[in-house]
Amino acid sequence: MQAKVKTNSFQGQNIYVGIDAHLKSWTVTAMMDNNLQKTYSQDPCAITLYNYLQKTFPGGNYYSAYEAGFCGFSIHRELAKCGIKNIVVNPADIPTTDKDKKQKEDKRDSRKIAKSLKNGELEGIYVPSRTSEELRALVRYRKTLVKEIGRHKNRIKSFLYCLGIIIPASLAQSSRYWSGKFTQWLKTVEMSTCWGDAVLQNTLETIEELRGKLLKTNRQLREINKMGNYSLQLKLLQSIPGVGPIMSVTLLSELEELKRFNSLDKLCSYVGLVPRTNSSGDKDKVGHITTRSNKPLRSCIIEAAWIASRNDPALAKSFNELCKRMKAHEAIIRIAKKLLNRIRYVMKNEKEYVQSVVQ
Repeated sequence: MQAKVKTNSFQGQNIYVGIDAHLKSWTVTAMMDNNLQKTYSQDPCAITLYNYLQKTFPGGNYYSAYEAGFCGFSIHRELAKCGIKNIVVNPADIPTTDKDKKQKEDKRDSRKIAKSLKNGELEGIYVPSRTSEELRALVRYRKTLVKEIGRHKNRIKSFLYCLGIIIPASLAQSSRYWSGKFTQWLKTVEMSTCWGDAVLQNTLETIEELRGKLLKTNRQLREINKMGNYSLQLKLLQSIPGVGPIMSVTLLSELEELKRFNSLDKLCSYVGLVPRTNSSGDKDKVGHITTRSNKPLRSCIIEAAWIASRNDPALAKSFNELCKRMKAHEAIIRIAKKLLNRIRYVMKNEKEYVQSVVQ
C-alpha cells in the first residue's frame, strides 16, 4: 500500500524574502516569523523565485525586498506580476553593523535584508511608472551629452595650450561660447605633424557629432510640450522664473507624483536641500547640505535659482538680503528652497505663477 505524502501548509503565515541581486545570479534568504530561514542562490528570475516559494512555503503571504541598484525597478515589476509584495529600498537605509561592513558577502547581505524586512525596519522608495522612467532616462541622457561636449572642448583648449598655440584676441570671446567662427578657425589650425592634425580634427568631429545628438534630443524634449498628457503641467511650470522647457520636463520626470510629499520639508529632503545635523547634548551643529539627494533634480533647481534670483523681484530681494550675512553660494540654497516651494504650489494647485510686486 502506497503511503500518503503529507504536504505542509503555510496558509496565513508571512514569508519574508531578502534578495541580493546581481547580473548573473540572486542570493535569496527566505525567513519566517519564528526566524527559520533558508539561504540559497538562483538564476536572476522572478518566476523562479515564485516557484520556489510556492513549492517550499505553499499558501504563504510573500513579502520581498532588494536594494536599489543597476537593475532599477524591473525586478520589482516582475515580482509584483507574480503576486509577491515587494519593496525597493535605499541601501543606506538598511540597518548595518560594523561587522557586516567589514565582512561583506552576498549571503550576509540577503539575510540582513530579510531580517530587517521581517522586523519592519525597511521603508520602500517610490517606484515611478515605466513611462516616467523612460522620460527620465532621456533627460539624463541629454545631461550626459552636455557633459561630454564640455569635456571634449576642454581637451581641445588644453591641447592647444600645451603646444603653445595662442587663440587670436579677436576670437577670445568666441572661444568662450564656442561660436561658429571659433570652430572654423580650429579647422584651419595646422600642426607640425599628421598625428597632431588627427587629434585635433578627430576631437572636433566628435564634438560636432555630439552636438548633433544634443540638438536632436532637445527637439524630442520640446515635442513633449505639445503632448496632451504633459502640456498643461509644463505650461504651468514654465510660468515660474528660471524654469524653462528642459527643466520643466526634468521636474515632471523626476518628481512624477507630487502628492507623495506631504510637506515642503519632505520634498526638500528628497531633492537634497536640507543641511547635515549633528546634535549631542548641549551641542547642536548644522553643516552643509546633505550628500543624500536626487542629484539631477538638485543641480537643475539650483541652476534655476540663480536665474530666478535675477528675474523674480521677491526672490531677488531675498537673495540680496541673504548675501549681506552669508556667501552667495550659501544664499542660493535658500533661494532654491523658495523656488521649490513655488514649484510645489503651482503643481499642487494647477495655477500659473504670478510674480509679487516689491515696494
